[in-house]
Amino acid sequence: MESIEKLNLPQIPLYTYDKQSKQEFFLKHILELFEHHCNNSIEFNRMMSSVNYRKQNIHSIEDLPFIPVRLFKLFELLSVSKEQVVKTMTSSGTTGFAVSKIFLDKQTSSLQTRILSKIVSSFLGSNRVPMIVIDCEATVKNRNQFSARAAGITGFSLFASKRVFALNDDMSLNIEGINQFLEDNKSKIIFMFGFTFIVYQHFYRELLKSPQKFNLSNSVLIHGGGWKKLISEAVDNSTFKAQLNSICGLTRVHDYYGMVEQTGTIHMECEKGYLHTSEYSDIIIRNSNDFSVSRHGEEGIIQLLSLLPISYPGQSILTEDLGTIFGEDDCKCGRKGKYFKINGRLKNAELRGCSDTYGESFRRN
Repeated sequence: MESIEKLNLPQIPLYTYDKQSKQEFFLKHILELFEHHCNNSIEFNRMMSSVNYRKQNIHSIEDLPFIPVRLFKLFELLSVSKEQVVKTMTSSGTTGFAVSKIFLDKQTSSLQTRILSKIVSSFLGSNRVPMIVIDCEATVKNRNQFSARAAGITGFSLFASKRVFALNDDMSLNIEGINQFLEDNKSKIIFMFGFTFIVYQHFYRELLKSPQKFNLSNSVLIHGGGWKKLISEAVDNSTFKAQLNSICGLTRVHDYYGMVEQTGTIHMECEKGYLHTSEYSDIIIRNSNDFSVSRHGEEGIIQLLSLLPISYPGQSILTEDLGTIFGEDDCKCGRKGKYFKINGRLKNAELRGCSDTYGESFRRN
């Protein structure tokens, strides 16, 4: 990994490489990751051997093999020794029998944090701002083994000059705490973060029932997690935004798409409503029948690529999500790269998103 270590990834500009430049840059460095993981992970090496992977046969990112995301539930996939692991993150797949375990060494953890910061700062600004976390503080108590939900809160808290949790530990609204926080920061932009279903169930719906109203017109909400539970209630992205605007004046709301297996390389929703790849990530849509590459505008299974996973072989993952790429380099928001939308989950796929998983447990209880 000498070449990747010498490459100062955080200095690479965001959303500026055109298709050809991105392809050349990205392919070179992801092939180095493949070589690294083949040399350092017995399990990954065997997987690549089983599909006859050969570097010389890879001419574009579409030629890159992938591993199904569910394998992270079945195997402990590492490309470093256990002694080098400084943090273990777990997926939100609590509705199944197992969760993914993602093992981070110091280098990978630092790289993920720095790239996440760079991507979010391009939407939020470089200065730290007051932050309202739409969750409870109990979620982030375990500092050594993070759930995806806790990791999300902790990662996005990098942008906070100070923060308050909008929910008490019983998931009720922390009205007094929010009121005081807004009073203390009434002339400042407020950054809000939460997982989609939790924002809707425990913030929006509780505000509907409460005589208490907050003016959040000067706030920016970034939210993520699955949409399945809200779509089943006829709440799509547009409805979600409209209802939040009606209850507290929010106008700047950005969804993001990401997973614990590729922490750091999240895909942010732009002002035109599309998710975007960055210079550190890419996306391929594959036909669900034969895994061939789908054309732009066609729905298929999402393959996610990332340059950040060094301590574990998570650089090329076949997800269980369906999506559509709408174009590349020509989004009206001005950002280069592919832009896409998530259409849902594969039929019978395990309920997996942070928000969806929480929503399912909420429904059962």
